[in-house]
Amino acid sequence: MKILVIGSGGREHALVWRLAQSPQVEQVFAAPGNPGIASICVCEPAAANDDYLAIAEKHDVHLTVVGPEVPLVAGVVDLFQSKGRKIVGPTAAAAQLEGSKAFSKNFMVRAEIPTADFTTATGLEEAIAALDRFDFPVVLKADGLAAGKGVVIAQDRAEAESALPALLANSKVVIEEFLHGEEVSFIVLTDGYTALPFEPTQDHKAVFNGDRGPNTGGMGAYCDAAILSAEQRSEIMATIIQPTIDRMRADGILFTGFLYAGLMMTSGGPKVLEFNARLGDPETQALMHRLDSDFAEVLYAAATGQLAGHGLRWRAEPSVCVVMAAEGYPGKPRTGDVIHDIAEAERTGASVFHAGTRQGANGVETLGGRVLGVTARGADLRTAIGNAYAAVAKIHFDGMHYRTDIGAKGLVGPPGDRARADEPRRSRVASGQSHRR
Repeated sequence: MKILVIGSGGREHALVWRLAQSPQVEQVFAAPGNPGIASICVCEPAAANDDYLAIAEKHDVHLTVVGPEVPLVAGVVDLFQSKGRKIVGPTAAAAQLEGSKAFSKNFMVRAEIPTADFTTATGLEEAIAALDRFDFPVVLKADGLAAGKGVVIAQDRAEAESALPALLANSKVVIEEFLHGEEVSFIVLTDGYTALPFEPTQDHKAVFNGDRGPNTGGMGAYCDAAILSAEQRSEIMATIIQPTIDRMRADGILFTGFLYAGLMMTSGGPKVLEFNARLGDPETQALMHRLDSDFAEVLYAAATGQLAGHGLRWRAEPSVCVVMAAEGYPGKPRTGDVIHDIAEAERTGASVFHAGTRQGANGVETLGGRVLGVTARGADLRTAIGNAYAAVAKIHFDGMHYRTDIGAKGLVGPPGDRARADEPRRSRVASGQSHRR
C-alpha cells in the first residue's frame, strides 16, 4: 500500500513515523512535509487541494490521510472522492463541526449533546445585549477557523465588550457559558457508523508552567489510560460520540475520519467544549507512541466503510510529548536559529517530531512557533515524564523555551476526580480554550 499524508507539522511527522512501520505499507509520501518527515519518506511541495490530488495521482497512492483542518474545510475529501480516491477525513459538510462554531453548537443542541449554554450574535449591539444572560467569566468565540486565536475568556463585562469588535470582524460570534473543570481530548476513528476510540490525552495550552500566560496551539500532551475510567469512556461514547455520528448521518452527512471531542470534565460529567474534525497536535505525537496496532490497516478500513470488527491495541506505558518552542511564541516567532543535537536526544530512546523546522545551510533551523515535539514513554507516568525531559535536555537552539510541567497534573490524579475536588476554583484550563493548531 502507498500512503500520502497531507500536512507539515508534528502531527503529520508522527503519522508518517507510525505508518512507515506497517508491514502493509510499501511507501509513504507527504505533502508538503518537513525535514523530519523527509528523513522517513518522500516529500512533495504542495499548498492547495489540487496539489494534493495531483501528488496522489502522480504516485498512484492507495490511501490519503489528512492532518490539518484547513484542507478538510476546503473540501479536499470531496475532491478526492469525486476522483474515486480513498481518503481518511470528513467531507466539507461534515467538517463544519470544526469549521463553524455556530454550526457545531446548534448541532449539539439538536443532537442533545451535553455542552455549555450559548447564544450567537451577528452584530455588536446584539452581542453586547446577549451578555446580559450570562454570568462572568464568559467565553467569546469568533465563528470559523481562527488558528487558535479566536477565543476570549472575559472576566468581566468591560473585557467582554472590548473583545467583541475584533471577534466580530469577519463573522458572527458565539457567546458561551464558562464551564468549570479540566479538559480532556477524546478522539475516535469512524467510518460513519462504527467508532474506534483512542486512548484519552490531555493537552497543555498555556505557554507557561501552571497553565499561566497566553494560550498556544499546545505546549505538550500526555497519554495515559488513567486519565479516564472505563465508566467515563463508556459514558462519553454513549452520550457524545455515537449520538454525534448517528445524528450527522440522520442529517444526511456521513462523518468519516477522526472525530475529536474537546471535553470539559465537570462535576456533572463530561461536556463538549468543541469538536474538531481531525487529530489533535500535540496529542497525536503521544498517541502514536502508545499505539500498538497496524495503523494503516484500520485507516484503510475507515476509508472503505469496513471498520466494524476492527480494534486498536495500546501499549500499557504512558507517553509524554514536550513541545519546544521558538523565541516569541505564541506571538511572532523568531526563525532561522540552528537546532543542535536532535540525534543525541533520539539516542535516549525518545522520538523527536519536527513541526516548525526547515533545512538551512548549516543544518535544520527553526521555522515556526512550535518547533519540535519530544516524545517518550515510560513504565509509569512519572518515568515517561522523566524520559521526555531527559531527551529535551539534549537539544539546543537559541531562544528556545518549553514548559517543565507537562504531565505533572496526571501525577495528582485523573482530571475527573480533580474537577470534582476543585469545583469552586475557576480552572485556567478554561472553556473554549482548546482551539489549536
